[in-house]
This record gives sequence, structure tokens and C-alpha cells, in this order.
Amino acid sequence: MYVYLYIKSTEYSNTFYLLGKIISSIDLVPGDLIDITNINTVPCDAMLVTGDCILNESMLTGESVPVSKSPINDIVLRKMNLSTSTVPAEISKHFLFMGTKMVRVRGGDNVSVATAVVSRTGFSSAKGALVRTMLFPKPNNFRFYRDSFRFIGVLSIIALIGFMISSINFIRLGIDSVTMVLRALDLITIVVPPALPATLSIGTSFAIRRLKKIGIFCISPPRVNIGGKIDCMCFDKTGTLTEDGLDIYGIRGVVISDGRKLFDEECKKVSQIDLNNEDSSSTLTKVLRTMTTCHSLKIVGGELLGDPLDLKMFEFTQWELEESGGISSMGLKSRSELTGLSSKKSAKIGIMPTVVRPLGGRQNINLPMNGETAPLEFGIIHTFEFVSSLRRMSVIVRRLASPTMEIFVKGAPEVMKDICTPESMPEDYHERLYKYTHSGYRVIACASRQLTGVKWHKLHKLKRPEVEAQLTFLGFIIFENKLKPRTMSAISTLRNANIRQIMCTGDNVLTAISVARECGLIDQSAEVYIPVFLKGSSVDPDSELNWESVVQEGRELSTDTLQPCIREGSNYGYPYHHGLQDYYLAITGEAFRWMVDHASVEVLRRMLVKGAIYARMSPDEKQELVNELQNIGYCVGFCGDGANDCGALKAGDIGISLSEAEASVAAPFTSNTMDIECVIDVIKEGRAALVTSFSCFKYMALYSLIQFTSVTLLYAFGSNLGDFQFLYIDLFLILPIAVYMGYTEAWPHLYRKRPTASLVSKKVLTSLIGQIIINSGFQMFGYWLTHQQPWYTQPEFDPNGQNIACYENTVLFLISSYQYILVAVVFSVGPPYRQPIWTNHRLVLTLTVLIVLTTWCVLAPPSFLVNMLELEALPFGFRLFLVCLASVNLGISLLCEKYIFTHLAVIVSQWIDKIKHQNGYLPVEKPSGKIYKRVMNEMGIHGN
Repeated sequence: MYVYLYIKSTEYSNTFYLLGKIISSIDLVPGDLIDITNINTVPCDAMLVTGDCILNESMLTGESVPVSKSPINDIVLRKMNLSTSTVPAEISKHFLFMGTKMVRVRGGDNVSVATAVVSRTGFSSAKGALVRTMLFPKPNNFRFYRDSFRFIGVLSIIALIGFMISSINFIRLGIDSVTMVLRALDLITIVVPPALPATLSIGTSFAIRRLKKIGIFCISPPRVNIGGKIDCMCFDKTGTLTEDGLDIYGIRGVVISDGRKLFDEECKKVSQIDLNNEDSSSTLTKVLRTMTTCHSLKIVGGELLGDPLDLKMFEFTQWELEESGGISSMGLKSRSELTGLSSKKSAKIGIMPTVVRPLGGRQNINLPMNGETAPLEFGIIHTFEFVSSLRRMSVIVRRLASPTMEIFVKGAPEVMKDICTPESMPEDYHERLYKYTHSGYRVIACASRQLTGVKWHKLHKLKRPEVEAQLTFLGFIIFENKLKPRTMSAISTLRNANIRQIMCTGDNVLTAISVARECGLIDQSAEVYIPVFLKGSSVDPDSELNWESVVQEGRELSTDTLQPCIREGSNYGYPYHHGLQDYYLAITGEAFRWMVDHASVEVLRRMLVKGAIYARMSPDEKQELVNELQNIGYCVGFCGDGANDCGALKAGDIGISLSEAEASVAAPFTSNTMDIECVIDVIKEGRAALVTSFSCFKYMALYSLIQFTSVTLLYAFGSNLGDFQFLYIDLFLILPIAVYMGYTEAWPHLYRKRPTASLVSKKVLTSLIGQIIINSGFQMFGYWLTHQQPWYTQPEFDPNGQNIACYENTVLFLISSYQYILVAVVFSVGPPYRQPIWTNHRLVLTLTVLIVLTTWCVLAPPSFLVNMLELEALPFGFRLFLVCLASVNLGISLLCEKYIFTHLAVIVSQWIDKIKHQNGYLPVEKPSGKIYKRVMNEMGIHGN
């Protein structure tokens, strides 16, 4: 990419001109001033100096809604710290990030160019940091991967022992040193197969392909196996559990009735509002004006774009929006006199104001004469963007022909109450807010005040706290948010699978509780407790936090144990029949912050175990919640849909993004199916892939040890397997079996118990060691039986030859060929994590062909095959015996794997505990290795 770089400025006729040249973007360095007017993709991180622009930042955040950027000012510049890895939210609105797409760009006065100063390039940029996390992800601490390396270490020790024994035996036989070293080293490649890592990735690759077919894409293959161990799933609410788009249920203003300030009746249509009503007894008109002006909507390509909530709100008003330059949301060319009169003034501070007016409003350019009423038209002069930490946004507007300006603010009801004057608050504020939030509605509060004594050109110097203070409360905007059709069924499936579900949202806590009850995340009859600060705030270590019931006043939790307090003489009757433990915690962001920073470790852990709802959580707090859950032993997944969830999606053991963005690299998994049903698919495929990885690992380990047994027996008298025998085993037997073992699909239902992730568990080791004994025993039996046959002749040993052709070699090769096939049948695990083996048509066909081919080699091998594999002629009766021996081997292996080894593992465990007890160890219950399980036991909680 090439960009225009400004090199110097020159003065001509008292005017400064910037001179520059076109250079490659790879030559940019911090401090360069570049022209961004004609670029499509931002080539570096940069600070916007002049002009404004709209960017699509979906590459970084997964959020497809365009983001507007404004020029940086002195105040923000002083706060900026480029040494940190992240850019704060209040600064990011002036920051252009590398890799983001330019949707629209305008010069400072709609004529000149837009410029930006380069701040970061390459891997130091935001996109570079993202690429770094992909190239160097956080260390994978998954137990299966740790154990696999340990197991390979054990195999290496076995190979070393075999190497030493074989070397001693070869010295005894008088074999030359070169042949001795080569054959001894063969044992290492036999016991530790080089194909093992590739084999382990086969099941994961097939799982990723199956997920892709149903619209789930994965950019981090190791996360597939980890998905099989998920025991805690966190969900965002809006757009994830509920529909993405909120519909306006109604608006409620404040009226003065009999000297009392109360909420007015619900208004569900704009036609019920008098647009020119300036009567102070009702605030409904000003609520509507807040809805038309207090937003961050932009016109891009003739379409109104922005935050979905703002868009829904503006569409409800049935007004039109007109940007500077004459572009209207209704496709009309502007002739607004407000725009015309303001153009010279607004040029001083950059961009001419955006104008809003009723649909089909005044379109002539004549100023109102004396006595005439000015048309209803508002110019949005200055905007303080929404900041997640403040949970509000505000605008400064001026009505046409009005001498004063007005401030409109909208935000969360909890924070709006603090910046409004007490006398403007209606008496039934808490009652109405409680009603709506408990019914599952989302509530936005509105406020306003007149702005006097401020000149137009000094607006950009106003500080936000000065603007958003001493406001007059106007009323509520009520949104309804419906559950997605498949949310309830998905939550029910996860609950039945004993996977814990947590809601993590930026919405009001009471609204979140209502949605959680509706979708089945918490029981309808269960009690819910929320934290309330009795003293102090989230930043005060000496604050006092009280846990109160949202259902019945007076019920509380102990602050030390987070369990219900039963006071003397009180009737602590519960409206449910599941005991005192059937309750949940709904934690606010402020309380979470205080608990993490200042509460005791034990209380924090109890909160994490009992918390089902986390509301008013900032993006950083969502990420911190995931980390805290991981710290107490949970394998945590996170499912979200927007920029708010990026940190949590990356922090989770698995992250599933429901974003519609073209390229969402914020999460290991991205689904184009916009509901949480995809979570179940990821977990099912993860469990299948994990079981497949175990099966493939056990198969490859047993294949190595079967071949190790064959070669060790042959080494006893200086023989070995031939080159074509090795080739036949590796290429025609092992390769197709190892590939198609992973092709078995996932079981359609989630089982309550998760598959094991430990290769050194008693169950896995009992199975593996048992199969080693069985198969090695059959080889030794065949080796011994061959020596007992009347037709057997002792092979002639040649110290300088290969000594391949002999009866022992032929018998061991044919028996082991069957064993490689039957072990695949034994280790092809079916339900409850994978489909039965017969549903894997490719594996069944492969096994059938290989059994027929091996049986042909045993019973009636053609002469070319006998010569190639260097086989000795065996009596036909003994050949039939080998086929029967292989059948018995298969039957015993299957019988032991399915019925004996599982019970034997339990017996071995009990036997070990008994020995410890006899040696003086106290028979205490073994503590759980996971912290959350210990906390659950202490609190008397069963299940997740």
C-alpha cells in the first residue's frame, strides 16, 4: 500500500501549505503525518489530527457496527500513554487502528484533507499484537498434552532398556558393531513412532471439518480438544441469549400531578406526542428530543448506520437525520438554514453539525420573520461518546433560531440518578424501575438541562463532568428484548449435561435476573441475592457489602459464608422445596470489582461458585471473571457477539463468537449461526475429538509395543523384520487405520460426565497395560508354539546377514498383522461420546479390506508376495490355527476392554488405598484437585 506523507510546511501569502510525497506504507515510522483521505485500509496505528472518519473495526473486535472517529485534542493528548499495550476507551475514539477498513472520511471543513499522525507500526500496532497472540498463544496447560509428553518419555525409557538388552545380545551373537548400532537404534523409532504427533491431530482435523459444515469456524485447533472438558460456560446476554435487536416497548415521561412528580402513562406511539409542547408539566416531548439527538448514528452509502440500540430508538421517532454536506437519511438534498448559518462557525471547530428534524419538516431557506414560529430543527453541535465505564453518552444541541443550547444525556438508570438534581426525580422512580427490570425490559434513563454562557467556538473546551451535572430527569425509554428461539433448549441441554451456565452482561442486574429465569439459566422458584453497598464504594477497602434478596425483603446472606442467614424467631419460609442451597447470586460490576480487590480469598471463591449472573460488567471485568473462574479450577468457555466480549473470548479456554463480522479473529471459534446452539456442537465435537485423540494415542502406543515385542523376540537370535514387512505394516495397515479412526462422528447427545483428559489415570493405564499383556502374550505363545511343531527347523544364523527368512519371523509377522487391526477395533470407542464404530463406513471398509488382505497372506499368499515379504512356507493347518488364534485374541481383548479392565481399575484403586491404610496412612477422603469442588463440598452444593 502507498500513502501520501507530509514532509514539511511552507508559507506563501500568509498561508501555510503542507508538502509531501507518496511512499510505501512499510516505510512509515512513528511521528509521520499522513493523508488518510484516499486509503481503504489503515496501514498503521495513528492519531486523527484533522477531519473525521468512520471505520469498520470488525477485524479487531468482531463488531460489525461502524465506529466514528474524531480529531484528537490537547486534553486527550496529554492523557495518552503510548507505552501501554492497550488504548483506553476514551482515547480510542481518536485512534485509527491498523488493519481496519475506512468506510468514510471527511476533511476538517469538508474541503481540506484528513490527516493523522503515525503512532505505532508493525507488531507494535493493535493488529500486530493480535497477530502475535495468534503466533504465540498463551501456554496450553491442557492435561492431555502434558501427559502425552510424559508418556512419550516412558516409551523412550522402554526403548532405552530394549536398546541396552539388544546390544548385549548382539555382542553375544558376534554381530558387527555397525549392524548392532543400526538395529538397536531401530528400537527407538519403533517404540516412539515419528507419526504420533500427526496421528493425534487427525481427530481434531476431522472435528474442525465437521464444525465448518455447520457454520462454525476454528482458527485454533488445540482448542477443539479443550472444548471436550468444558464444565462452565459463560454467556453474554444481548445478541447471544436474546435477540440482537431491541424493540422499543414504550417511553415514559414525568408529569406534575397535584404537586407531586410522578411518571406519566406509557407512550407507545410518536403520534401521541406534541412535538412543539414546551409545557414544563410534562417531559415527554423532551424525552423524544433526547431520542432524536443523543446517538452516534452516521449516514454511510445512503444508509443510516450505528449502534443497534441508537438505530432502533431513532427509527421509533420517525424523524430524519441530515449530515453536513447535505446527505439525508431520507435521501433528500439539504437546504437547511441551520446548516447554512452554522457552516462558518462550525468550520472553526472542524465539522458542520448534524441536523435532525421531523419527517417532511421545513425545507425552505428563509429565516422566520417576527411573530413566526421557527421550524422544529435541531443541530447536534458536540457529542460526548458513550463510555462503558461511565455507562452514558451526551450531546449538546441547538434548536433553529434559539439563542441557547441544550444538553441531552441518556444512560443507565443507576448512573443517571447520581447526575440529576434530587428535586427532578419522580417519587415512584424506584417502583417503576423495579417493575420494568424485573419483567425483563431494558431501561434507558434520559436527562437534560440548558447550557448558557458558553460561546460556540469554546464548546470543544468543555469538560465532560461539567456538562453532565445538575441535570433534570426526563423519563425512561423502555426496550423489550426477546429470547432467541433456541436459547431455552440449549440452556436445558447444558444443564442436563452438568455444565454450569453463567450470564455475564453489561445490562441492569434485575433485567438480567428476569432473562435468566425466562431462559432457564436459574430456576423459576429459586431465591436470588444481589450485593448492596451499605458503606463506601468499589474502590474503598473499608466498604461494607450486604447480600439482599430480590424476592422477599429481609432475607440476607452471611457476608462471611455467603449462605442464608436464619435469624432467631423469624419465619424463614422459602417458596420452594429444595432446601436452603437452592439460591443464586447476581453480582453487579461494582461489587465484583470490590470482591476481587478487597474481599477475602475464601469469600471470593464462594461468590464465584454461587454466582450465576454478573451484570453491569465492563469488558475488562468480563475477562477478569473468566480468569478468576479458571483460577479455581473451572474449564471455562465464553460465548458472545460483540466488541464488549473480545477480552473474555480470548481469555476463555474456548471462546465462541456469534459476530456477523467478515473476519472475527477475537475468538478461537466463530459461528455464523446466531444462537448458542453452536456451543453444544463445539462441546460435542470437542468431546469426540478428545476421545479420538485418546484412542489414536493408545492405538499408536500399542502398535509400537506390539512391534517392539516382535522385534525383541527376533533380536534374541539375530533376526529382524524385513524392509517390506515394515513397509507393509506402516503403509498398508497403520496409516489408513490411524487416519480413519478419527472419522467417527460425535454422539448427538451430551453425556453428564466429561471424558477423562488424563493419560495416566488408572482407567487408561489399566486398559493400556492389559492390552499390552494380552497381545504380547499371544505373540509369545505363537513364538513358543512354533518351536514345538514337528516341521520346525532351527534357522541358520549369519552374523553378516539380515537373517529375515525364518519360521519365527513369518509367524510373528502374521500374528502381529492381525493384532494391528484388532487393536483398532478395541480402541474405537463409541457412545456416549462418539457414534458406534459401524457408523464410520470408511473405517469399517478399511478394516474389512485389511482383514481380507491379511487372511489372504496367511492362507494363500501368492508367490510374489511370499518373496517380497520373505515368508516361510507353513503347513495349511497351522495357517488356519493362526487365523483362529487371531480371532481368540480379538475376543479376549474386546471382552477385557469392555467388562474387565473398568472393574479392575476400581479394584486396583481400592487395593492401593488398603495397602496405604495397613502401612499406617489414615483413611481420609482424598481432597479434590480443583478448588471449586472443595468450596462446593464446604457449602454443601452438589453438581455444577
